[in-house]
Amino acid sequence: MPVPKRNCLFLLIIISGTFQTKLLAQQPLTLKAAIDSAMQNYGSIRAKDAYAKAANEGVTQAKREYLPNLNLSAQQDYGTVNGQNGPIYGFGGLGVGSSGPSLPEQNWNAAFGALYLTNLNWEFFAFGKYENRVKSAKAAAIRDQDDLEQERFKQRVKVSAAYLNLLAAQRLTLSYQKNFDRANTLRKVVVTRAINGLIAGVDSSQANAEVSSARTAWIKAKDTEQEQANRLAILMGVNSSDFVLDSMFISRVPAALTSPQAPINLDLHPELQWYKSRIAVSEQQTHYLSSLKYPAFSLVGVFQTRGSGFDSGYTMDQQAFTHSYTDGVKPTRSNYLFGIGLTWNITQALRISPQVRQQRFISTGLQAEYEQANQELSAQLQLADQKIRNALDNYNEVPIQVKAASDAYLQKSVLYKNGLTNLVDVTQTLYALIRAETDRDIAYNNVWQALLLKAAASGDFGLFINEL
Repeated sequence: MPVPKRNCLFLLIIISGTFQTKLLAQQPLTLKAAIDSAMQNYGSIRAKDAYAKAANEGVTQAKREYLPNLNLSAQQDYGTVNGQNGPIYGFGGLGVGSSGPSLPEQNWNAAFGALYLTNLNWEFFAFGKYENRVKSAKAAAIRDQDDLEQERFKQRVKVSAAYLNLLAAQRLTLSYQKNFDRANTLRKVVVTRAINGLIAGVDSSQANAEVSSARTAWIKAKDTEQEQANRLAILMGVNSSDFVLDSMFISRVPAALTSPQAPINLDLHPELQWYKSRIAVSEQQTHYLSSLKYPAFSLVGVFQTRGSGFDSGYTMDQQAFTHSYTDGVKPTRSNYLFGIGLTWNITQALRISPQVRQQRFISTGLQAEYEQANQELSAQLQLADQKIRNALDNYNEVPIQVKAASDAYLQKSVLYKNGLTNLVDVTQTLYALIRAETDRDIAYNNVWQALLLKAAASGDFGLFINEL
């Protein structure tokens, strides 16, 4: 039965898309691309970027706190105006504001009334309260921005470390695969010689055991590689896959390790900058709290106009009113008021003083945290220099180790094929060769890891990334 052309086209599209996906998956993932992905996708970075933007809006809000309160009000009502002599206080604003004459008896004359009001209240001077509040908001914005920068710095270091760990895991997997192939080749030789009666049959059993051991080590290496790939994918904010990494890290050492370097200034470390900004926020909050115990000067202004359906002669003639809506809400009387006032809560100083002392203790604690972080980074920087020297020494030694182990294995395997040695000697040289290859893969990676550690300790990620 022929397949319809439309179905053939649909299958072709699916196959083509799958093929393109596989091609994209096999494209080498550079370290810079991995870092860029993490900067765009990792959750904590996106969260702290939002926090920094929120802090900037807080600065704008703090600046606008100094603006005066300008209220516009308008109301139009309908009701009676019976008055009564006597004191009264409207708790919670539950009373009415009717004004009218005190008449001998109740009446239900009602008309429309209106009130139009503009109110200005400006606390124009408060001994630095608003200025300190703005400075505190700015310090908080700087703190959150520094927090974002140090989070980005840490993420770059984490992604780089995960990238190098995955590359090392892939190289170890390849070494264990080669070891398995060598053990399997040797097993075939041993089995052939045992079948021909040239050696004892126990050698074939031992060879089978070595092949099984080599395969187990290979599987464990692949398991470790998959764990490292998953770790890198999480830090990048993408789905885990079989990453193809840049092999540049195993082909050369960084040039920065063999050339003189400029002195390192730890004060510019992103983490220490964040600690400093936390101290600055605490100090600004102390200044702001101190300013709350002083008085405040305010400027007030009111302009209001009223309309009423009751005439001015209503006191003498209770028929002098109208039910007309337009006559009742039309403004007929206006008043204005301007003034300046002083407000000072004397007991506020007693409440603020403990808060000021509390904030100063917080500043002291933050300063201690800064000093501890500075000390730890200094120690880490010294350790990084030591690790670089050790990594370079190992890097220079492993070629000798690999060549010697490879020559020894080749010699023992040839001797064994000619019946001049036993399988135990061949197995021992095989173990020595796999150890040498493993040390080689780790030594190449450790050189870059040591440079990354120094970049992390110094706060200058360019020491590492500029080598790519």
